[in-house]
Amino acid sequence: MINVLMVCLGNICRSPLAEGILVSKVDNKIVFVDSAGTGAYHIGNLPDVRSIKVAKKYGIDITNQRARKFSVKDFDSFDYIYVMDESNYQNILMLARNTADENKVHLILNETHPTKNLSVPDPYHGGNQGFENVYKMLDEACEIIANKLSS
Repeated sequence: MINVLMVCLGNICRSPLAEGILVSKVDNKIVFVDSAGTGAYHIGNLPDVRSIKVAKKYGIDITNQRARKFSVKDFDSFDYIYVMDESNYQNILMLARNTADENKVHLILNETHPTKNLSVPDPYHGGNQGFENVYKMLDEACEIIANKLSS
């Protein structure tokens, strides 16, 4: 089993979308996908209603997800940790215990734009179009990730 973790700040907007999108593209007998946040603001909450809405528009149900905080134990449980932006990338690296932990952490948009270290913008304070834009970015990145995991 390959274990993949998607990480953003609050685990209610970007990482739940990334989790749902990747789940829809992989064989769940081979790949397990989860998500977490670096902040503890929304623990136990459903994803943002706008994330739920945009996912549903594309046939993906993320209403079974609940926000949780990233833990150092996640380094032991996951093979790949994809973060949405530079700030979360640095926050996760600060928790890494060794080089093996550090090597698991990747900026998700480096899948579509290698070495550019681009961030997925946080749509939380914006309107519906921001969620649509984020969905499309994550869909493209998750397609590449799914292809890598299945080869």
